[in-house]
Amino acid sequence: MIRLHIRRGLRLAAAGIALVTLCACSALQPSAAPQTFFYTLDGPAITGTAAVPADAPTLTINTPHAAAGFDSPRMIYIRETHKLEHFAGSAWIDPPARMLTPLLVAAIENTGAFRAVVQKPGTASGELRLDTEIIRLQQDFRTLPGRARFTLRAYLVEEKTRRVLAWREFDAAVPVASEDPRGSVVAANRAVQLVLENLAIFCAGEARSLQFAK
Repeated sequence: MIRLHIRRGLRLAAAGIALVTLCACSALQPSAAPQTFFYTLDGPAITGTAAVPADAPTLTINTPHAAAGFDSPRMIYIRETHKLEHFAGSAWIDPPARMLTPLLVAAIENTGAFRAVVQKPGTASGELRLDTEIIRLQQDFRTLPGRARFTLRAYLVEEKTRRVLAWREFDAAVPVASEDPRGSVVAANRAVQLVLENLAIFCAGEARSLQFAK
């Protein structure tokens, strides 16, 4: 009887040691990282470049600056004034400023108001330069329905003199179809497209007025 109790006790002790060892091994293994979904920004539809005047200027475009809080790939939303939050498990594929640069080039080039539209940095130079700053790109859930809002400040600069010829702030707010990352991305893309369409019209108008003034 004593031997039976001893054997039973040994088996229980062995089982306990095995369980502790298994738990320790599990704790040492890296936990599976949650999946992150990445999204992109798209510009306005390109309908074909208009005819370019022979004396049209060349425009260079710097990579946009971004206000603090909007200079990373995080997808920002607000539920309370002055409090920025971000979606977990969803992000832009690149910081919005970097995604925006080629979209600026394509949208403005499509107006036909410039001999060339060149992205900086590069060796090309031009008569005019476009400097921009992203003021906000966020989903605003303080109202129902929520809205995706994009605000961009733009400066058209004479390259030779560094003089600001014109500036404007563009803003667009588009209702979201669903208060989740997917709905926010669709609305944000539309807001970006609206701003770029208006920015392209602004740049083209300024360029043509300069040509008229010569």
